[in-house]
Amino acid sequence: MISLRVKVCVSLQVVWMGINIFLFLWFYFFYDLGDQFFYTRKLLGSALAWARAPAAVLNFNCMLILLPVCRNLLSLVRGSFVCCSRTMRKQLDKNLTFHKLVAYMIALMTAVHTIAHLLNLEWLNNSRQGVYDKLSTDLSKLEDTESSTYLNPIRIKDMIPTYFAFTTIAGLTGVIITLALILIITSSMEVIRRSYFEVFWYTHHLFIIFFAGLVFHGAGRIVRSQQSTNPPHNVTFCKDRSDDWGKIPECPIPQFAGGFPQTWMWVIGPMILYLCERCLRFIRYMQTVKYRKIVMRPSKVLELQLVKNGFKMEVGQYVFLNCPAISQLEWHPFTMTSAPEEDFFSVHIRSAGDWTDKLIDLMQQLPEETMFPTTICTELGVDGPFGTASEDVFDYEVSMLVGAGIGVTPFASILKSIWYKFKDSDPNLRTRKIYFYWLCRETHAFEWFADLLQVLEKEMEERGLGDFLTYKLYLTGWDQSHATHVMVHFDKETDVITGLKQKTCYGRPIWDKEFEQVCKENPTSAVGTFLCGPEALAKVLEKKCAKYSDIDPRKTKFYFNKENF
Repeated sequence: MISLRVKVCVSLQVVWMGINIFLFLWFYFFYDLGDQFFYTRKLLGSALAWARAPAAVLNFNCMLILLPVCRNLLSLVRGSFVCCSRTMRKQLDKNLTFHKLVAYMIALMTAVHTIAHLLNLEWLNNSRQGVYDKLSTDLSKLEDTESSTYLNPIRIKDMIPTYFAFTTIAGLTGVIITLALILIITSSMEVIRRSYFEVFWYTHHLFIIFFAGLVFHGAGRIVRSQQSTNPPHNVTFCKDRSDDWGKIPECPIPQFAGGFPQTWMWVIGPMILYLCERCLRFIRYMQTVKYRKIVMRPSKVLELQLVKNGFKMEVGQYVFLNCPAISQLEWHPFTMTSAPEEDFFSVHIRSAGDWTDKLIDLMQQLPEETMFPTTICTELGVDGPFGTASEDVFDYEVSMLVGAGIGVTPFASILKSIWYKFKDSDPNLRTRKIYFYWLCRETHAFEWFADLLQVLEKEMEERGLGDFLTYKLYLTGWDQSHATHVMVHFDKETDVITGLKQKTCYGRPIWDKEFEQVCKENPTSAVGTFLCGPEALAKVLEKKCAKYSDIDPRKTKFYFNKENF
C-alpha cells in the first residue's frame, strides 16, 4: 500500500528532476538550433550543446546545494511556520538526502560538461591549425589581433590545448573546480566518513574554493555567439563566400562576443543565506556554555549536562558540539536527552571514533573534585538546537518509537517530557498511547536508560495509566553464561538486566507481529513511527508502515519518520 505521504515525497523528487530535464533540453536545443551559434557549431559541432546544457543544470543545482545545510533556516521553516504541513516537514527532515542527491547531479553534469569542453578544445585547436575545411580555418583567423570580436578563443596558431587550459580564466578555474569537487565527493564516501571523519570534514570545506571558482568561471567568455551588424551578415548566403567577407555589402565581416556570465546570479542568494547561517553559528559558538554535571555511564557512554543562557529546546532536537581542545573546526551532532521542562540540556555521547574518544578522555582526566561541578565554565561550543522528525511525536495519538543502541537518545527526551506532562497534568497532551522498542547488543547499554523507564513505569501505575506506555527491550547479543544466569533468575518479578517489570526480549523484534498488534489495538488511529537507528532497519520499518497502512483513511495508517543528521 503506497500512502499519500509516499506519493507526495515522490512527486517532490519528480519536480526537481523535471526541472533538471527541462533546463537540459531547453539549453541543448537553444545552442543546437540557434542561428546565432551557426558558426560556433561549425567549429565545435554537437559538443557545443553538450557543454552548455549541463552548465545550465549545474547552475540550478549549485543554487540548491547549500540550502539543505542551512540548518537554522530549515529549523525556522519547520518549526515556526503554520503553513508548514506534516508532509512538508517530512521533506525538510530529508535535507541531507536531498543534499546528496543534488551533489550527485552536480558530479554527473560536471563530468559531461568537462568531457564536452575537452573535445571542444581539441576541435578549436585543429580549426586553428587548418586541419578542417576552409570555412573553419577562416572563422578561426577572424580578428587575429587584440579585438574581442573573434570566434575561436585559441589565438596562437601553435598553442597546445594544455597551455590554454592552464592560462585562461575559464580553463584554470575549471581545473580548480573539478579538483575540488573530486576531493569533496570522494571524501564523502561512507567508508571515509565513518573511519576518517576529519578527512571528510576538512575536504568538505573546499566548497569555498569550489564556489569562488564557479563565480569566475564564466568570465572567460570562451563560448561566443554571432552579433548583429549593420548591414546584417546573412549566414545562409555568406557561409560559402568567406573570401568575400567585408568586400560585398551582403557579407560584412561577422562579429562575435561571449555571453554575459550568469552563474553568480544563480548562487549569490544561497551564498548570502549560508554566510548569515555561519555568522549565527559563530555568535552561538561565542556564547558561554557551562557544565552542570558530568557522568560516565556504562559501555563508555558520556553524559554531559550543560547550561547556556537563552537556550530553548523541543523534544527530539539535536545540537552540534565543538571542543577547541580537540579541533577548532570540527562540529558533531548529538541528540539531546533532556526534556524541555528541565533547566538544563543534556547529551549522551558514545565512544564511536577519534573525536568522541578524545572528548571522553578529556572528561575522565578532570580532577576528582571537579567531576560534578555546578557552574564551571568550559571551552565547549554549542550550536542549535535544530529540529528533527521526533519533534512531531506529540502530533500523533499513537506513536511507535524505535531506537537502536545510542539511537535511544531522542526518545529519552520524549519520555522525560511525557513524565513531566503527566506530573503537571498538561491538558494539551494529545498522545494517548506510546509503543517503545529499544535494541541493544550489550547488557550494560541498558543501564543508563533503565532509571528513566523505572520512574515512568511507577508514575503510570500510580496514575492508573499502565497501558499508556508499552515498551520492549531487545538484547541482540549474548553468550552462554548470560543465558544461564537469566534462566536461573527467570522466576524473579523484575528483569535481571534492567530491574524493570517488563522482561528483556532476546533476539530481534518480529516486526510483522508488532505492527499487527498496533493495528489491532488502534483500529482508527494515525500512528507515527519514529526511528533513530541504521539505514537497514529504516528500510524494513518503512516497508512495514506501507504494508500495514489501510487504504481506508478512517482506519489505521502508519507514517514513517527517521532521524537524519
